[in-house]
Amino acid sequence: MKPGLLLSVTSCVVASLLPLSAQTPDATPAPAAATTPAAPKLDFGDNGSATITGKAWAAHAAKNVAEVKGYVARVRELYEATAIQQQNSLTAPVPTDDKEKVHSYWALNDVGTSLFILGQTLEQSGDKAGALAAYKTLVDKLSFAQCWDTKGWFWRPSEAARARVKALEFDAAE
Repeated sequence: MKPGLLLSVTSCVVASLLPLSAQTPDATPAPAAATTPAAPKLDFGDNGSATITGKAWAAHAAKNVAEVKGYVARVRELYEATAIQQQNSLTAPVPTDDKEKVHSYWALNDVGTSLFILGQTLEQSGDKAGALAAYKTLVDKLSFAQCWDTKGWFWRPSEAARARVKALEFDAAE
């Protein structure tokens, strides 16, 4: 399957309507699930927040919007409550020179990073409203989340998300 085809299939909603001449007063439309493309079968591995977030990164790199949405939904379902508790226990971001302490806020970091991945993926796919919602959730609820860069440092997804919120809101105002 061509990469662009998957995106167009997963981003479209299929509508099934009978011609008006075939409708009767007793006719009922088919359930939405019967007309909507099936969600991808996702492998959540051990269901760990780091595992699922890593899979969301991989799906983002592959430009697979449906998979990113699925992985982010799962990490939020399992860990967002803990992430919010961890966020609320802090008054400032954990200093990045204490790697062990930063990593102890695993749920906050993974859910926050997943929201950033979702925002990036949606923005790149043209869903600016969805991207804006993901970025705003990150900025408003999980602003102290940190993400390890493989080059050797932590960065805060909420800082990057805040810049994207401003840019997207500016674009929308034009």
